[in-house]
Amino acid sequence: MDTLWDNIEKLSAVCRAAGAHLPDEELKALQIGKVAEEAGEAMHALHGLKCLTTCGEDHTWSQVQNDLVGAVIAALLAMPYIDPIGARATFDEICHRRTRRGR
Repeated sequence: MDTLWDNIEKLSAVCRAAGAHLPDEELKALQIGKVAEEAGEAMHALHGLKCLTTCGEDHTWSQVQNDLVGAVIAALLAMPYIDPIGARATFDEICHRRTRRGR
């Protein structure tokens, strides 16, 4: 898991540098919007897979998975925008709490 967070922190730094001309609050909002965009792409692929769209594209479970992973990465990238120092600890705490529900 450390490698995942190391990669997220590096990518977050690259993204933050690219948006350095924008205020922090706008960067946060844009990154959270990216999570919604990626999740929407997964839903679009699922609709295509189930022939529920008229876009004319064939979709596969692989594409759905690709878009879901994109949503997860976007969500992880949003964490350091909100709390650059404590993102990993916050994630661990919330993940622990949410995976222990009902036990």
